[in-house]
Amino acid sequence: MFFGWHGGCFKEMRILIMNPTTALKSPDLTQRAPRSPKIRLGGYAMLPRILDKARAALVGKAGDYVYGNPMDQFFFEFTGITQEQLLERVKAGAGDWAVLLWVNEMASPKRAPYEIKAWSDYLESLLLGGAENLSWFTDQVARLHADRTDILTIMDYLDVDDFVSFGGVA
Repeated sequence: MFFGWHGGCFKEMRILIMNPTTALKSPDLTQRAPRSPKIRLGGYAMLPRILDKARAALVGKAGDYVYGNPMDQFFFEFTGITQEQLLERVKAGAGDWAVLLWVNEMASPKRAPYEIKAWSDYLESLLLGGAENLSWFTDQVARLHADRTDILTIMDYLDVDDFVSFGGVA
C-alpha cells in the first residue's frame, strides 16, 4: 500500500504485484465506486467499470460490487469472451489499453466500430422489462429520491446509486 496524489487529493492506493515487471493498480471499491457504466473504453460501455470490479475482486476490495454480475454479462455475450478469460488477463497485470487491444483481438465475432457503438448506445438506453423488474426498479428509484424523474435506465440508476452509496445526496 502507498499513498499518492490523485484527482486533486492525497489518496491511499493499492498495488498488487503480479510478477516482477508488472504491477496492477487496484481500486478499493469499499472506499469509492467503480467508474460509471457510461464511460467507454474503445467504444465499449461498461468495460472500464468491469475492469475496476475485476481488479478490486482480485485483491479482496470489491465491497458490494460483483464482478461478472448480470450487467457485466452483456459485455461478455457481445464479445464472446468469458469472464474467466478477462479476469486472467487482468490478473496478469494488463492496463486498460492492453486489455482493450486484447478484447479486440479475442472478440468472437470480430466487431466493427459501428457495431460496438450501436451496442453501447443500446446498453446505455436499456430499460428493465417485466412487472417484477419494473416494480424493483421503481422501488430503488424511490429509495434514492422519490421525486427524481430523470432516472430512466439501468445505467442512470447505477450512476445515482453509486453516488448515494458513498455519501452523495440524490
